[in-house]
Parts: sequence; C-alpha cells; structure tokens
Amino acid sequence: MHRLRKPEDHTVVVLGASPKPVRYSFQAVKLLKEKGYRVIPVHPKAHQIEHIPVVHRLTAIEGPVHTLTLYMGPDRVHDEIQAIVDLRPERVILNPGAESHELETALHLAGIPHEHACTLVLLRTGQF
Repeated sequence: MHRLRKPEDHTVVVLGASPKPVRYSFQAVKLLKEKGYRVIPVHPKAHQIEHIPVVHRLTAIEGPVHTLTLYMGPDRVHDEIQAIVDLRPERVILNPGAESHELETALHLAGIPHEHACTLVLLRTGQF
C-alpha cells in the first residue's frame, strides 16, 4: 500500500531564494514553511530567510531532497547544473524565468523528473 507523505516528510530546496519579501522566491520559502515543508533556502550571502538558516551552496546540503524549486535564470544556473544533478532531487520545478535547455538536458540524462510550473500556484492549489 502506498503511503502519502506528509509535508514535513519532504525536504524542499529553494535555489535562488531571496531575502527580499517582494521576490517570488521569498514568498515560496514563506509559503512552504507555512505549509509544513522542511525548507532549505540557498543564497550565496544571506544568513536567514523567514527565520530559516540559509545554505550558501548546494554542495553543503546533505540527505535526501524531494523537490528542488529553481528561481535562477539560465545564465546563473549554468554553474549549478552539476551540483543539482549530484544532489539527486526526486524532482525539479523550473519556475517562470528559470527555463534552461542545458539544465533540462542534464536532468533528462540523469533521470531526474522536472516540470515547468510555478511553485506558488502549485502550493496554493494543492498540487505541490
């Protein structure tokens, strides 16, 4: 029998998280936290986002990751592609503006499912 996992069983990495409340990536961190997910924001300089400790590099994350939600454009994600593949998330969400053919090719070759979607919409409509 398949057991549905609860939000607290999911680790969600927000790559490109912002400490600025007006940014969608900040709002995603906040909403994920409110919905009970274990959130790991990744930002090169910030120390906390929504009172959650920030990780400065993907390579610092240990343990299984259910979802990596991406808020970086293709020019910035280029240097992160190998770290994303090495992290082996169960899925990657490419939010609007984060589309990257290079990343999608690498994910496909690694067998990591990915989708073009908006994390905020998925969360607000119960589809996350």
